[in-house]
Amino acid sequence: MEKTHIPKKILIVEDNEDSRELVVKVLKNKGYVTVEAVDGEEALEKAIAEKPDLILLDISIPKLDGYEVAKRLKNMEEFQGIPIIAFTAHAMKGDREKIIVAGFEGYISKPVNIRKLPEQIRAYLKGKWESILGGEEKQDIDC
Repeated sequence: MEKTHIPKKILIVEDNEDSRELVVKVLKNKGYVTVEAVDGEEALEKAIAEKPDLILLDISIPKLDGYEVAKRLKNMEEFQGIPIIAFTAHAMKGDREKIIVAGFEGYISKPVNIRKLPEQIRAYLKGKWESILGGEEKQDIDC
């Protein structure tokens, strides 16, 4: 009997239309189902209605910022195992730690690297969760 592949559903929360459309195009080409939201309130509504497998969440969005959206979702039992990934241009020292402490499982920096994006999404769907001393930064720490 042939195993049926059920595509993973990704909620993309991004208020910049060009950036959102690029991410949607890349992920759809890799077989993902995409759901889109442009602000924090819509993100909450779509997350609850659509039950995505992963949420790619911009930090700087209108109405409710990404931190507030992540906090509210993480307070709901049905979102405990759903990876919420910050999608952000905030790449200054300390931003990564702030994102992880806020409850995100990881982050993808903007501008997005369209070659790496599908691999990054796949890793998070398979259980990659970053910690304060996790991810790529681990190699840069002197012990």
